[in-house]
Amino acid sequence: MAFWLARHRTGQDEDAIQRFDPRFWTVNFPRPMMASVTTIAPDALRVDCEFHHAGELAGLIWESEDRLDHPLLAYRTSRDYAHTQLSFRWRASGLVPLDAPNGPTLTIEGRDASGIERTWYVRLWNHAVGTPEDARIVLNFSDLPSGWAGDGEPVHPSDIDRMFLSLAPADYVPNSADRLPARRDAWVELTGIDCQGTGAILPIGDVMLPIHGECVATAYDDAFNQTPERLVRQIEHLGYREEVVHYVGMSHFFRLRDDGAGRLVADPEGLLCTPARRWHEAFFAALAEAQIVPIVSISYELFAEHCPDDWQQRSYDGTPARTGWEPPSALLSPANSDAMAWLQAAACAFALMSEAAGHPVRFQVGEPWWWLIGDAPCLYDAATLAKHGAPPPAVDLARELTDEEAAFCDWAGAVLAESTALLVDAVRAAVSTPVESLLLVFTPTILDRPDGARLNLPVDWAWPAFDRLQVEDYDWLTAGADAPRRKAYALIDQRLGYPLERQDYLAGFVLAPEDAEPFWQRIDAGLDEARMRGVPRRFVWALPQISRDGYTRLASAQEDIVSPFDDIAYPFALGRDLSVSPEFSTSVVLTASGHERRNALWSDARMRYDVGPGVRSQDELAALLAFFRARHGPARGFRLRDPFDFSSNAMTGEPTPFDQLLGVGDGLQANFALAKWYGEQQRRITRPLRETVRVSVGGVEIVGFTLGDKGEVVLDEAPEIGVEVRAGFEFDVPVRFAEDRIDISGLAFTAGEAPSVPLIEIREAV
Repeated sequence: MAFWLARHRTGQDEDAIQRFDPRFWTVNFPRPMMASVTTIAPDALRVDCEFHHAGELAGLIWESEDRLDHPLLAYRTSRDYAHTQLSFRWRASGLVPLDAPNGPTLTIEGRDASGIERTWYVRLWNHAVGTPEDARIVLNFSDLPSGWAGDGEPVHPSDIDRMFLSLAPADYVPNSADRLPARRDAWVELTGIDCQGTGAILPIGDVMLPIHGECVATAYDDAFNQTPERLVRQIEHLGYREEVVHYVGMSHFFRLRDDGAGRLVADPEGLLCTPARRWHEAFFAALAEAQIVPIVSISYELFAEHCPDDWQQRSYDGTPARTGWEPPSALLSPANSDAMAWLQAAACAFALMSEAAGHPVRFQVGEPWWWLIGDAPCLYDAATLAKHGAPPPAVDLARELTDEEAAFCDWAGAVLAESTALLVDAVRAAVSTPVESLLLVFTPTILDRPDGARLNLPVDWAWPAFDRLQVEDYDWLTAGADAPRRKAYALIDQRLGYPLERQDYLAGFVLAPEDAEPFWQRIDAGLDEARMRGVPRRFVWALPQISRDGYTRLASAQEDIVSPFDDIAYPFALGRDLSVSPEFSTSVVLTASGHERRNALWSDARMRYDVGPGVRSQDELAALLAFFRARHGPARGFRLRDPFDFSSNAMTGEPTPFDQLLGVGDGLQANFALAKWYGEQQRRITRPLRETVRVSVGGVEIVGFTLGDKGEVVLDEAPEIGVEVRAGFEFDVPVRFAEDRIDISGLAFTAGEAPSVPLIEIREAV
């Protein structure tokens, strides 16, 4: 399917929004405090905060440049605020009042009239009418003095990058790291937001892509700073429908509590913090309005800074399990009852919110696993050891396991499966409607070691333990590791037995922007591959990267639905009087001096044939006309055997497995396209004779391969780096009738004159 990495709009539809539209504000803050922004009316927003330290400060931010939306949907950058006025009603609780020292301040970042970077601080109370907790504020950017008393340098309004409102707890102490006596809850609402003047209106992308059949994934850890309405707008406008996998994250949703030793940890009762709860209520409501169903996803991963020590998985030497993220997250032990109770309570809270918004409850257990440090699994936390009873062996998955080690790994897999079953049971018991349960497995981590499945793909997960199985393999997908991906599909099918109609596929992701071009091409192809395998639901992971890189999935063209090629051969033998014409397309420009500039538009010749001389009787003529009608003239392609060039060995020789170089191994790639070389020119072979294909790897003929669509050799094992892959084969040429009609004169045919039946080679999409 076609896709596009859009960098900017080039004439696509636009609409207009009022500058300072509530949907497009963001929040930022230091951990461990939490904050979120939601829209509560078309002209109003609300920020909820939970503060834990006296020096914590949140910012409510407006950016002149839209850095978060997909380029086809972003508002246009406008740094000129001259002759623009912003007004709103301010209502707050739990924050420093407007009139107090360290009260809410508007910080404006930009450049002065000479282009020098500057920051201005504008005290809101100087522009307020009302009380310190409830006031109407008017900001005129062309007459906006800075400073405590409003007697400082005026803001230069014509080159502003961003502005943010500071939000501090009522007992704020600048730069203090001291803990507050208790958690401070606070909120502020900006209502009646109104922008007037010259720069009051901003153009915004209003592209509405056709529905393309794919779904999308999001994560609260990636989107906590945005309004839910902003995310749902992108999901809907980019053609994603039906469902969205929403990972609630591992670091922002939970409430914190002092553990008694001066450390803030996740509240054991599984409570959600107020900012996350309000954000998700708004998100689920916005999805319901768009008729998109959330799949709520929760994992066994928890931000390490706030994870109780005894909840964590540990290696044999006691090292806690840590992911590679920075800062890292910890992995919860499936054997720890307190950790699992916390996970169950949080999952139930999200499921209840989804149900309250009117959604059918769909709950995903996201990537539950025993973590590995190198090849050593983290099976040795106190709860796991206590549950096992007998002293466990030290497992090393890099080598063949002993019987004792294998039994211990199988037992650990059963413990993991038991914990996931209890998690799903808890969600089902919490809600009043049926629950669709889903399991997400990440194959590159759990299956890249021979015995990894014992731990992290336990047989107790076999169908129908969950309603659906979801598979993601993005490390292998973006690396082009085709052989491990295929092996994983086969192993999962054999081990768990989920029917194909009960499986989903997640394709992604692109961590670094510089990888966008090659990675999105492979991700898009992975979606197509899953669709061709018959996987009914496919998700792109994830929306922030889609928006950052401008990934634009396009709807299927008609030829994806109705094949334009009939895989049958032209029915007549071709004689030596067949006409064969290789052709190129070359632009030739004659310069004023008489010299030529020539540009070859094709990298390979396209063949033309005239097969009319091969028709020798009235019966063959009748069969030709029937064949022409069945192809609808040039509408449908077919195979043609070129009697002068049909073999990889010279032109007509017997194929050997060493004839043509297909590629060189990189240790990952296992798919190699058949091709024939004519000197430096490569001809892609898409219609080989399957029974004639022979393959060699490193100079040795192999049988461990299959032949995929369009002449693609799929090896069972990826060749090592630098090893040549070669093949021999016979092949047909994909062709079509060149004209919409065939002119035949009965008198001329009877007199021995052959009709003209021109054919033209098809360049097949691969």
